[in-house]
Amino acid sequence: KVCPVLLFGKWHGVCRFALFTCFLDAVRGQIRYSIPEELEHGAFVGNIAEDLGLDLDKLSARRFRIVSGAKKQYVEVNLENGVLFVNERIDREELCEQSLSCSFHLQVVIESPLELYRVEMEILDVNDNSPSFPWTEFNLDISESAAPGSRFPLESAQDLDVGPNSLRTYLLSVNEHFLLDIQTRSDGSKFAELVLQNSLDREQQSAHQMVLTAVDGGAPERSGTAQIDITVLDANDNAPVFDQSFYRVRLAENAPKGTVVIKLNASDLDEGPNADITYSFSGHAPIKVRQLFSVDSRTGEIKVKGVIDYEKARMHEIYVQAKDKGPSAVAVHCKVLVNVLDTNDNLPEVILTSVSTPVQEDAPPGTVIAVISVMDKDSGENGNVDCEIPHHVPFQLHSSFKNYYTLVTSDFLDREAVADYNITLTARDMGSPPLFTRKTILVQVSDVNDNAPRFKQPSYTVYLTENNAPGASICSVTALDPDYGQNAYLSYSIVEGDIQGMHVSTYVSINSDNGNIYALRSFDHEQLKHFQVTVRAQDAGFPPLSSNVSVNIFILDQNDNAPVIVSPVARNGSAPSGTVPRSVDAGYLVAKISAADADEGQNSRLFYQLLQATDPSLFSIALYTGEIRTMRPFAEKDATRHRLVILVKDNGQPPLSATVSIILSVVDSLPDSKPDLGDLSLSPHHNLNLYLVIGLGAVSFLLLITILVIIVLKCQKPKSSTIADSTLISSDAYWYSLFLAETRKGKVVMRQPIIPKGAGYFVSSIPRSIGPSETTDSRASTLEESRKSVNETSNWCVQGPSVVKYNYMSWFFFFSPGRSTDSLLCGCKLVILIIMFAGSKKCLYDSTVPPFCSYIHTV
Repeated sequence: KVCPVLLFGKWHGVCRFALFTCFLDAVRGQIRYSIPEELEHGAFVGNIAEDLGLDLDKLSARRFRIVSGAKKQYVEVNLENGVLFVNERIDREELCEQSLSCSFHLQVVIESPLELYRVEMEILDVNDNSPSFPWTEFNLDISESAAPGSRFPLESAQDLDVGPNSLRTYLLSVNEHFLLDIQTRSDGSKFAELVLQNSLDREQQSAHQMVLTAVDGGAPERSGTAQIDITVLDANDNAPVFDQSFYRVRLAENAPKGTVVIKLNASDLDEGPNADITYSFSGHAPIKVRQLFSVDSRTGEIKVKGVIDYEKARMHEIYVQAKDKGPSAVAVHCKVLVNVLDTNDNLPEVILTSVSTPVQEDAPPGTVIAVISVMDKDSGENGNVDCEIPHHVPFQLHSSFKNYYTLVTSDFLDREAVADYNITLTARDMGSPPLFTRKTILVQVSDVNDNAPRFKQPSYTVYLTENNAPGASICSVTALDPDYGQNAYLSYSIVEGDIQGMHVSTYVSINSDNGNIYALRSFDHEQLKHFQVTVRAQDAGFPPLSSNVSVNIFILDQNDNAPVIVSPVARNGSAPSGTVPRSVDAGYLVAKISAADADEGQNSRLFYQLLQATDPSLFSIALYTGEIRTMRPFAEKDATRHRLVILVKDNGQPPLSATVSIILSVVDSLPDSKPDLGDLSLSPHHNLNLYLVIGLGAVSFLLLITILVIIVLKCQKPKSSTIADSTLISSDAYWYSLFLAETRKGKVVMRQPIIPKGAGYFVSSIPRSIGPSETTDSRASTLEESRKSVNETSNWCVQGPSVVKYNYMSWFFFFSPGRSTDSLLCGCKLVILIIMFAGSKKCLYDSTVPPFCSYIHTV
């Protein structure tokens, strides 16, 4: 495709034109612009967007950019109108020296999708340099014997411009003896030789002066002048002669200094000083040649003086003259053509023209990371370059076209695994031996919020002693997030919920920064033994991610409840009273003190102590059961009225206590009604007389025989389908706080840890059938517990006050140690039946008192 001619406008007052030719193919395109040098900043080069057929509105979105491997950014593009303009002044002579063609390459990079275009910028020469001579004046010695037609090379003028603007011709001022002959070298440069037209006569004129003018081909043309001073010498009629007028040699680049290129030889038929020959560069030898080579004036050896670089010049023309030392010596000339041989002496160069870093870790495979160009100044195989990167990185190197590569992702990245990559790019040429260059590309991976917080523990269990101060720290939960920055910044909160009908936020709070959980109230173990809160950890990413963890908080008991006297109960503000027959023996059960403690464990274990007594030697109280018994029979001198003060103390630290006072009256015989002392007292509605007692005794005896028979039958037959429950019977109120009869399962369970003294403990559980008429089974179980701590606790089997009517008989069975709790009465050694009472009786159940209706005597 041929693109139209573009008018650049005025440059130094003269209109210049720029031509560009576009070469496009189906996959990648190449476009070529030609512009003159020395254009000012902002000068129009071309509308590159229009030439490439791109949409102006998408240039910025697709990150349209110009990249160059040069040190200077000579051109730039306006993304608003797609115009390519000059960014920095271009000096062709600085960029390409005297090369006939001068150009540099750019690359147009467009993303989404990736497109690469190659742009060649040809820099046209303008006539901005005048020809100049090395010296403004130089001398020529010409023998008068020089024959007409003799030639004398003149100093060449140098013009930094090329092409039409370079040196075009030489002009010589008018004279009678000399003409000017213009010669052209193989590289197209021109030099002048002075041709003797008429013989010289030193006696008539010993010196001649002329002006040599060098003119270039620019418009307008430029010129430079030098003065030629010719001295006519006396005759030396034989000149030296070279073996050859033209020599061709080959020289490897980077040849060390002092290397002999060639040894020239010239001969002279004269003798003496007229035959003594000296060698030197001809006057028109270029300065660059003089910098690279030297001529031994005595031997004629041409040696390497500077650095021979094939990439700068592939050949050199050396003009050497030979002249004897005789008077009126005539110089003769020869030409030496040096061809430079290429060696693999240049490392490949790696240029990162575009790097997109950091790259997000969720970038899809194929995402472009960098655009890379490589070059090697060597030629042939020495200049062919191949690039590679390690295979263990998730990146690939794709070759777009010759010496251009794109670095893309080959897999998804994970910043948490590798946060950045140091990719080593190796560029290796095909020389022998090959040379290589390594360049490290740092690719940083930016984080995305792809990891939810994780708590250090799957759940937390915390033990908090009750009666804590509001604001006390309960515990601290910690979560970790492997993400980075805001994606890893965590805030903690408590998930909404209810505890005993109240919002969880009224119980606890959490520090959103560090996860510390604080109590907002003082907890009471008797009201709340355990609760659970859910803590959420959420990061600050977008969208935010979160995770939850359960925190189980157990409220530990403190000894903050004093024992409460359950029976006997003072009525009408007076101490409980009772009567004791004077005729009783030692060990007679006078009364039983019952107390309860709302605490648990050792804090609810109660001890009974006789604190004060009218006669301390007469009564004693059981340490664990609270039973008051006589220590000796009554004497006549003993008082008839006794006041006892009982202290009930728990086993907490420090212990709490309660006291109760009872009044005992010593009587000769018992009254009809029992004294009101706890559970041993009878209802006033039942006035039993002696006959009734005798009748009941007889009935009870018959009932005993019947029960024994039934028990034997029960031991031999399988369990019936009758639904049954069990009642726990013990002579020691302490065991009610330790054991619980599961009424529907026939099992005895422990309420709290047991730490009493002794080898075994005996508790009776009497099964009863449940129905319209409740009957009591005669099976009982014995529980033996070792000394061990049990953390499991349970509530009382009946909650809240209620009145239940039972027809019952109280039994006590003594088993030998080691019997199973599931054993039946059939395995007992001894059964002693104590008939306590028969009839109906009401039992008041309270939430703080074990639900048992009677107490029994031990044997």
